[in-house]
Amino acid sequence: MNDWPDDSGHGRGGANPQPEGARRMRHVQRPQVPQQPQYDPRYDQGQGQGQGYNPNFTQQQATGYDSGYNTGQVYGGGQGGGRGTVPPQHDPRYAPQPAGRPAPDWRRRIKIGSIVLVVALLGWSIGTYAWASSRMRNEVDLAKVIERPAEGDCTTYLIVGSDSREGMSAEDKKKLHTGSAEGKRTDSMMILAACSSGNTMVSLPRDSWVTIPSFVGSESGKKFGARGGSKLNAAYAMDGPELLVRTVEFNTGLRIDHYAEIGFAGFANIVDALGGVDMNIEKGFKDKKSGANFQAGEQTLNGEQALAFVRTRYAFAESDLARTKNQQKFLSALANQAATPGTILNPFALYPTLGAGLDTLIVDKDMSLYDLGKMFFAMKGISGGDGKSMNIPISGSAPQGSLKWDMPKVKQLVSQIQNDEKVTVTSDR
Repeated sequence: MNDWPDDSGHGRGGANPQPEGARRMRHVQRPQVPQQPQYDPRYDQGQGQGQGYNPNFTQQQATGYDSGYNTGQVYGGGQGGGRGTVPPQHDPRYAPQPAGRPAPDWRRRIKIGSIVLVVALLGWSIGTYAWASSRMRNEVDLAKVIERPAEGDCTTYLIVGSDSREGMSAEDKKKLHTGSAEGKRTDSMMILAACSSGNTMVSLPRDSWVTIPSFVGSESGKKFGARGGSKLNAAYAMDGPELLVRTVEFNTGLRIDHYAEIGFAGFANIVDALGGVDMNIEKGFKDKKSGANFQAGEQTLNGEQALAFVRTRYAFAESDLARTKNQQKFLSALANQAATPGTILNPFALYPTLGAGLDTLIVDKDMSLYDLGKMFFAMKGISGGDGKSMNIPISGSAPQGSLKWDMPKVKQLVSQIQNDEKVTVTSDR
């Protein structure tokens, strides 16, 4: 079929010399093809092919992209999800969801946390031990003591409370009723025997009538002869701790393994650092010289009160013997309160307490911080009923108001301590 119009004057192959004019082609309208429905996943509930088609869902909606050109036909978009089906990639409602966070591994976290805690505690413990060890005053040389007894099965400590005013101001001396005497004297002495059979604390009255044996001067190196008929505290005044240890060993036959001495100021500071020490005073008493003024009953003693409590002697008929009993009672209570988890594991209590004690505590050169800890725990055991406290057996009075030891009982007591046997010896005073 020829759609070109017939022109008799001009035609293909015609002889007309004039060129033909432009011809207009008849407009042919193409039939409109309806746009094909696209795949819409919102309508697909997984019930089979062909269920997810939405006639109002266009390719632009499906792909998120519009090229600006539309032929009206989508190829390959038949039912069943052909190659022309494009999933919605840019609609946030249909974006791929991230995988869920895995459940925490609590066993692993607890294990790691426990390791960190143990390492931290170990580091703190080592650091504290090193700090405290560096502040210990290892000043007493027991190697200078001559003619010593054989070692026993128990660890023995000679614990001395001196009347040293070292580091005290005039105001401190007045407050604590210590006076201003020069030099140092022993205000209390006791042997602590730490044994597997039980701990024993034996007080040695400072007015004990003893023999001061021959000795070599700790400073001069000279040999001095024995002196009979002397009070025990005279040995300390003559040549200090070394001669005191020598005198105790000579008169008892018991070897002293360690020495510990504390002055007035250190004693009071330790009590204050602990926040006071709880005591049950059975009977009230007063003493102007020591500053004691106590009512009977449960009470908490501060440093000033504690020092007055352990120094009082003139308020009692038994004088020094009554005082030694109070000293034992208080030291046991002090150790019981100091050697507790609340003090040891609390830096705010531990460091002030250690600092207050180590500043004025004088020990022998072989004593370590570990040995010092054992001493405190042994005293604590006595207050808890694991052992006994007593005065050294006394048989009567001696010249100058001194006290004579009951030597048969003393030898039996020493034998039981040396052989780590349960102490059965008693003291009548």
